[in-house]
Amino acid sequence: MKVALFITCYNDTLFPSTGKAVVEVLERLGHTVEFPAGQTCCGQMHWNTGYQVEALPLLPRFVAQFEHAEAVVVPSSSCVAMMREHYPMMAERIVAEGGDATLPQRTAVLLPRVWEFSEFLTKKLGLTDIGAYYPHRVTYHASCHGLRSLGLGDGPQKLLKAVRGLELVEISNLEQCCGFGGTFAVKNADVSSAMLSDKTRAVLNTGAEECTACDNSCLMHIQGALHRQRTGVTTRHIAEILAHTEASEAAEEAGETEVNV
Repeated sequence: MKVALFITCYNDTLFPSTGKAVVEVLERLGHTVEFPAGQTCCGQMHWNTGYQVEALPLLPRFVAQFEHAEAVVVPSSSCVAMMREHYPMMAERIVAEGGDATLPQRTAVLLPRVWEFSEFLTKKLGLTDIGAYYPHRVTYHASCHGLRSLGLGDGPQKLLKAVRGLELVEISNLEQCCGFGGTFAVKNADVSSAMLSDKTRAVLNTGAEECTACDNSCLMHIQGALHRQRTGVTTRHIAEILAHTEASEAAEEAGETEVNV
């Protein structure tokens, strides 16, 4: 299958190793990965902070870049949630304001082919064991958009449980928000900090070496607190764990390759 990668702003600017890991996993599964060079932001940041007019031009650009893709994979629950929940309404608004009348139909045809990364593996491809090896004790944080907007369920945990060498330890407050929420953490800093304290306390109570998730935005928030507390516990996107194999483990131990995952 030819898969188009929508890399998201966070991953492009702050966590490029996640995008590399997604490509590595998909190619290992036999798929061809394409990266439309004209892609930009999904518009979530604009939309959620009240700059909805400014977000509108991003929709026709997204459709033009990806409408011919067989499947679009996105390593971010929140970006996919933005697309599914708001793009149809944005398309209708663009038409109402005199824009491209074909946009609602083109958007409706494209959206069913847009998948969050773990969702693509479990629901589209029907896979749980993708040949990964990761000898560490790991806990999983379910992001709000993945859990409540996309309904990912236990798909990510099934992927992690199939990773050889990985010990998955359940976090006590799985369904509780980490307190990030984009600009929520800025506008409501005290509440956000309290929520983050609850989340990091639960992470530490698991005894895990690492915390993983399907969204680097959540992980950045959690990692910041874990680092400031000097816990030694780190965070890592689920794609980077799934990309890891015995071969890459051996190469890292021998110092033969750059460590990306």
